[in-house]
Amino acid sequence: MIGLDWGTTSLRAYRLGTDGQIMARRDMPRGILSIDSDGFPAALHAAAGDWIGQGDTRVVMCGMVGSRQGWVEAPYIDCPAGLDGLAAAAVRVPFEGAELRIVPGLSCRGGGGARDVMRGEETQILGALPTLGGAEATVCLPGSHSKWAQVSDGRVLHFATHLTGEAFSALSGHTILARMMNPSAPFHAGGFARGVARAKQPGGLLHHLFGLRAASLFDEIEEDEAASFLSGLLIGHEVASALEGGVAPPVVLIGAAALTTRYAAALDAFGVPHRSADADAAARGLARIAERLP
Repeated sequence: MIGLDWGTTSLRAYRLGTDGQIMARRDMPRGILSIDSDGFPAALHAAAGDWIGQGDTRVVMCGMVGSRQGWVEAPYIDCPAGLDGLAAAAVRVPFEGAELRIVPGLSCRGGGGARDVMRGEETQILGALPTLGGAEATVCLPGSHSKWAQVSDGRVLHFATHLTGEAFSALSGHTILARMMNPSAPFHAGGFARGVARAKQPGGLLHHLFGLRAASLFDEIEEDEAASFLSGLLIGHEVASALEGGVAPPVVLIGAAALTTRYAAALDAFGVPHRSADADAAARGLARIAERLP
């Protein structure tokens, strides 16, 4: 079978064996925002047309490809939810020469009854579940919209989203803070640690953000560490918020190493045990969902 983790800015295609083993993978900068509304069939052919031609005609997709701006909109199903619920609600997509399904997203209500949603992360979480056992666990998926999910007995119970990555991009590129940063500077571990430490202090995020501006005016922070400080500040506040909601350690991190290492450092600063799961958990999740498709 073929599994596609198709997000906003990128597309990852997997050729999977009968046991879910990854036989081949391709990464392409063909997220849904780069594709016209009628361009998805051609994009799929470019990503995996040769695999389909060789007989892999079952294709299961997750992520923003199922959003309102994607190929075909797939529903959100309410938490708690597991593999069977996702498979039952998968949406068929007409496509010549292959059987296409899009995995639905998940929805829940958090504090105060506010609605929250995810697309794609549910497949990563459920792909990692065999390594977590049946006990309750907390899974963190860093990114533009970071997710913290509580899972137990093979199901996602509830989750919370933090706009951390997108906030970093906006703040470091389109505010007064951008004027005091060197955008090409490498990651500065000391600056990041200072940002996390600041997040643990009183005052709140908005006050802390302006404090970065003031520190720059008095040469208390260098341009080469300012972006890392900002990253640590935002991630530190995210971790603090997640801890207020309650976690079941060790927190399981799923994602690219460039991000999970930062979250690991922040969790260390808060004294929270953690471990990393397979970065290709989406592939495992797609294979597990495919096994249950009607």
